[in-house]
Amino acid sequence: MRRVSQVIVRKRLVAVFFMSLIIFTVIVGRLGYVQFVLSDFLVEQAEESWGRDIIFEPERGKIMDTNGEVLVGNQSAPTVMVVPRQIKDAEKAAEQLAEILQMSVEKAHSHLTKQVSIEKMHPEGRKITEAQADAIQMLDIPGVYVAEDSERYYPNGAFLSHVLGFSGIDNQGLLGLESYYDDELKGEDGALSFFSDAKGRRMPNIADTYTSPVDGNDLQLTIDYKVQSIVERELDMAVAKYKPDGAVAIAVDPNTGQVKAMASRPNFNPANYQEVDSSIYNRNLPVWSTYEPGSTFKIITLAAALEEGLVDLEEDHFHDSGSVKVGGATLHCWKSGGHGEQTFLEVVQNSCNPGFVQLGERLGKDKLLAYIERFGFGEKTGIDLEGEGSGILFKPEQVGPVEQATTAFGQGVSVTPIQQVMAVAAAVNGGEYYEPYVQEAWLDPINGEVLQKNEPNLIKRVISEETSKKVRESLESVVAKGTGRSAYVHGYRVGGKTGTAQKVGEDGQYMSNNHVVSFMGFAPADDPELVVYLAIDNPKDTIQFGGVVAAPIVGSIMEDSLRALGVEPTEEGLDKEYAWPEEPLVEVPDVMGMNKKDINEILTTLHVETSGEGNNVIAQAPKAGVKVPSGSTIRLYFNDD
Repeated sequence: MRRVSQVIVRKRLVAVFFMSLIIFTVIVGRLGYVQFVLSDFLVEQAEESWGRDIIFEPERGKIMDTNGEVLVGNQSAPTVMVVPRQIKDAEKAAEQLAEILQMSVEKAHSHLTKQVSIEKMHPEGRKITEAQADAIQMLDIPGVYVAEDSERYYPNGAFLSHVLGFSGIDNQGLLGLESYYDDELKGEDGALSFFSDAKGRRMPNIADTYTSPVDGNDLQLTIDYKVQSIVERELDMAVAKYKPDGAVAIAVDPNTGQVKAMASRPNFNPANYQEVDSSIYNRNLPVWSTYEPGSTFKIITLAAALEEGLVDLEEDHFHDSGSVKVGGATLHCWKSGGHGEQTFLEVVQNSCNPGFVQLGERLGKDKLLAYIERFGFGEKTGIDLEGEGSGILFKPEQVGPVEQATTAFGQGVSVTPIQQVMAVAAAVNGGEYYEPYVQEAWLDPINGEVLQKNEPNLIKRVISEETSKKVRESLESVVAKGTGRSAYVHGYRVGGKTGTAQKVGEDGQYMSNNHVVSFMGFAPADDPELVVYLAIDNPKDTIQFGGVVAAPIVGSIMEDSLRALGVEPTEEGLDKEYAWPEEPLVEVPDVMGMNKKDINEILTTLHVETSGEGNNVIAQAPKAGVKVPSGSTIRLYFNDD
């Protein structure tokens, strides 16, 4: 019995030993797993439990023009943050902060006593001035922190407002380029991290950790500040003169698709967008609005007919009686009684509707619609801006003889301004259709190095180079001899086309004396570097014709923009044919070295201002050869005896 008992005890001891060994092994394994596998996770969890972060927002990337002119920058606007559990005297702190932030003591006290880890004093403590920030820091209130922050700064006010857009109080892009490229512009948050106990008290023996914010990349645009300034100026003058319902303007480089200027009216200041109705800032009209283009659309019909070899502009003739009957409908020319016998070049110069109906009939429905689609109408251009429209075209089964005829001269279809600009750019640049864009490059915010550059995107060829040359030549003659004469610029070869489109009212009928008048221009006509489109919606107290209202504005934009871009003047090109009441310009003669008696006999059509007491001219302004309107002032400087 005794021996049996010893065996049982021994077995029990062995079992206990192995059980203890297993338990020990499990404990050691678990400790090793926690120490070597879960350690990083547990430390992270502990730090998250104890840690408190004061967020430091990055600066959004600047937005600048193609030459580095800053269009949107940043300015310091600190934010007040509080850790309620670190506040020792909430009543006193509330009184002090309320006075500086111009808020009620009760509201300040509610922020300081809220049951949260960290509280932003919104909105009074957001984006405060440097003076307010300094005053708060001087108080040295435990638990009150002033975090570095910034807000958008628009140095040019309403300049390029619809394109730039704006950002919100949390520096998030809300509209325009600010929204479209928000991910690249916004950067990454930084933080000042400290540790606190369960009661929120700062742990004194653990060092704070600072993570720097990463600023957003700078955005360089294709926009040229000088050209944009000229466009903005001309639109402001047009609004003041004609009080229209709206206005748009676009300028592009036809050889790349780069947008050099884009503006619309009414506009707004992005810094104060809350002060205007959302219908003003929420619609970038050059890419959003759709309307019947009118006669500027005839450029497409012309290009198609030339490409198909269906017309010889010099040899083929057309008689315009003032109207044409198509499918039981009578379509009228804008000129009562018509233009009579014309070459088809004169049809283009005179913007003769019946003549373009003839070109549309020669093309036929299928070819006409095919060319309209080939030039990009009916679909978005792909420009990197929000809210682009696609326009409205007839479905092929809806196009009968009347619809075909009206489409040929720009009535009954609906297009966007950017579609028109890019289509005409393709018609005059040699026949190549480019995708328009405004983002030229991304730059490093520290050293300005190029991180990524946007290259022109050639989509397709729409017509041949030879056809494009004929289009340019015919449209140059429109400006020199036709309806676009008021866009003529001495020293530069300008081509273009007027447009006067009726608007459709709410009842579906065309409105009377309510038109969108427009002009599409390009220059130099032999080698275009700029295409400019301008449309004025319902100008008041004037004859509503594109040649009267829009063409002279585009002429001014062209003249100043070409000079700003460094395009040299030329004496080549077509001379302008003047029509009453226009008067030819007077060429300033060379009067250097002449005496006063001889000068009086020569300068009969110019007003003279003199300086100096001598008898002979030693300097003159303007210089000889410059053409000026009759009656202009020429300044002469005489030598002193």
